[in-house]
Amino acid sequence: MIFRETTVAGAWVIEPELLTDERGFFARIWDTDEFAMRGLNAQLVQCSLSYTRARGTLRGLHYQVPPHEEGKLVRCTAGAVFDVAVDIRPDSATFRRWFGIELSAENRRALYVPERCAHGLLTLTDDSQVLYQMSGFEAPEAARGVRFDDPAFGIEWPGPVVVINDRDRSYPDFEGAAS
Repeated sequence: MIFRETTVAGAWVIEPELLTDERGFFARIWDTDEFAMRGLNAQLVQCSLSYTRARGTLRGLHYQVPPHEEGKLVRCTAGAVFDVAVDIRPDSATFRRWFGIELSAENRRALYVPERCAHGLLTLTDDSQVLYQMSGFEAPEAARGVRFDDPAFGIEWPGPVVVINDRDRSYPDFEGAAS
């Protein structure tokens, strides 16, 4: 696996190293030791899958508050998404910074989003599917979110938001969420 640091502290892009032959390829996409060696939470306790019908659908920005925060390893298994990690940790050197990357079935990249960072995505194709591996269990009472278009972050989404659910649309701006 190839680990590339991002502009958000603790967030990493992870690319598989493909071992190819006449059959195709084989690649490792998870290794507890490799994650732990970089100080990442290597405990995976839950996996989820999302499917999104329409291009231009926005999911996020989501996070969970302590003691239920979770790290996420996000991988697109069908279609393509623009995946974003936003640092909402006041004690972080990269506080309020965001990092975005295209994840697709074709490029096979993953984004590791550390605990206490918000996560969101915009689908770039119809019929996108995303696999989430999480370090914490879902705790609905700890679920929170902030607006995808909050000027506190200035995220540059690569296209228009065509579909967004009421919950994600009604999240407060970051200042309102923090207070």
